[in-house]
Amino acid sequence: MNYITDGVKKAILLIFTADREVFSIVLVSLRVSCTAIIFAIIIGVPLGFIVATKTFPGRRTIATILNTLMAMPTVVVGLTVYAFISRSGPLGMFGLLFTQTAMVIGQILLATPIIAALTMSAIQGVDIKVRKTALTLGATGTQAAWTVLSEAKFGLMAAIIAGFGRIIAEVGSAMMLGGNIKDSTRTITTAIALETSKGEFGLGIALGIILLIIAFGINILLHRLQKI
Repeated sequence: MNYITDGVKKAILLIFTADREVFSIVLVSLRVSCTAIIFAIIIGVPLGFIVATKTFPGRRTIATILNTLMAMPTVVVGLTVYAFISRSGPLGMFGLLFTQTAMVIGQILLATPIIAALTMSAIQGVDIKVRKTALTLGATGTQAAWTVLSEAKFGLMAAIIAGFGRIIAEVGSAMMLGGNIKDSTRTITTAIALETSKGEFGLGIALGIILLIIAFGINILLHRLQKI
């Protein structure tokens, strides 16, 4: 039990002394995940809206695929992207492997299906009369779509936060695509895995506490936004 107590003490010391290594790792995680979630929102929200409101061949198939991809293992995403961006892959000439860009690509693939599927569900929960009424009153297609999205804002916020929560805590694709390089691609989760395997429980616990604080902060943000 002593190693647990010592680990917790060291973790608290690392956090409150603003240890450079700890906060460098946290900044890499936030930079990669925030960039990925922005692109996932840009892709996922319109995709979910189209599938929810338009009728076209293959619509049900796309909806099923999106729902299936919500549970896609992170290592499968890592393996797929790795195959494309490795030196022998079709995109190998761009030198993306073991960079933050590669990690962002992997996280976009993880978050987009979640955001799209939950957006689709949220839009389908909005009364169909909302869009028809907006169009009847002279709104353009874009304005009518914005009205529907406004009605589904709580579901959309939940979708975005669920997507962010998925990628900030993932380790499989980050390890495979980033390589866990110090001061470059080492994230909170990959650092926890590494430091724990080395017996450095203090640093691992410190990062675990920070990850929990981030998750807690995300949930607080959701509740605050729901009151607006």
